[in-house]
Amino acid sequence: MSPIDANLQAVRRRISEALQGDSRAITLVAVSKSQPPEAIRAAFAAGCRDFGESYVQEALPKMAALADLEARWHYIGRLQGNKARDVAERFDWVHAVDRARIAGALSRARPESRAALDVCIQVNISGEAAKGGVAPEEALDLARAVAALPRLRLRGLMGMARFTDRPEESRAQFALLRRTKERLAAAGVELDTLSMGMSGDFPSALAEGATLVRIGTAIFGARDGARAAA
Repeated sequence: MSPIDANLQAVRRRISEALQGDSRAITLVAVSKSQPPEAIRAAFAAGCRDFGESYVQEALPKMAALADLEARWHYIGRLQGNKARDVAERFDWVHAVDRARIAGALSRARPESRAALDVCIQVNISGEAAKGGVAPEEALDLARAVAALPRLRLRGLMGMARFTDRPEESRAQFALLRRTKERLAAAGVELDTLSMGMSGDFPSALAEGATLVRIGTAIFGARDGARAAA
């Protein structure tokens, strides 16, 4: 068994334990930014099908090298307008839409030959200026704008909690994202995805209803200078 295979088994066990018998389906996105194609192949061989990348210039060559794999690619980084076409053409999901302008660029660039691009709106649940995302009270207006665009499929909300050693703090922030989703549902915007939880805090995210977790170092191992929570 490879180290990546063993790590994946450990992550899946922790997911099962965190769900405490809840039968909801969880999508595990292996955050493969800064990982070589060989590591992604190992994760694919171990059962991963969803991979997350944050940098277009790094992701595209890897995606080309791994074109033989039936992988789903998630763009999870802050998206600049000049990269919207590359992302719209090549990725299956975008998790960090926080501006109507970016959503419009993705809609215009999505090829007719491909299925609609799955999109999550990023909500700033930590209150940190360095993190992207709309304020929770602004999520409804952006959701309605995104839902009206062709070639996009609005799936849910994404959020990142503040880095902390106190799980109760992370959980409170994830609860804010869950409540935001509930508020949108009450206003008629139905969503099926809560993209929240990383290596250091995904059990707290699952406790608050996450349906998609983005796990990097717990699968691929820590890198020099890398944040263990990525």
